[in-house]
Amino acid sequence: MPPLVGAELIQTPVQLYRYLLRCCRLLPTTAMQQHYRHAIRQSFNSHSDEDDPGRLRMIIQRAIADADWIIDKVRMKIIFIMKLKQIHTIML
Repeated sequence: MPPLVGAELIQTPVQLYRYLLRCCRLLPTTAMQQHYRHAIRQSFNSHSDEDDPGRLRMIIQRAIADADWIIDKVRMKIIFIMKLKQIHTIML
């Protein structure tokens, strides 16, 4: 499941760019947000001359899948930390 609603509607590189920047807002720290915003900008600039529709569709699908993976990874880490805190509190 994509991190934000509307991922299935993305058809252009600009829509993808805006979607990925919105995904960055879900990241917990400013440093992470800045890192991924920079990576998104770099990828957008490096693929700006791409005009093959099949290749663009593949890039869009992969970018959405990568964003989903990153957001899930961060969520799982937060859940793990919260559970550790609960266990620590119970033991005290």
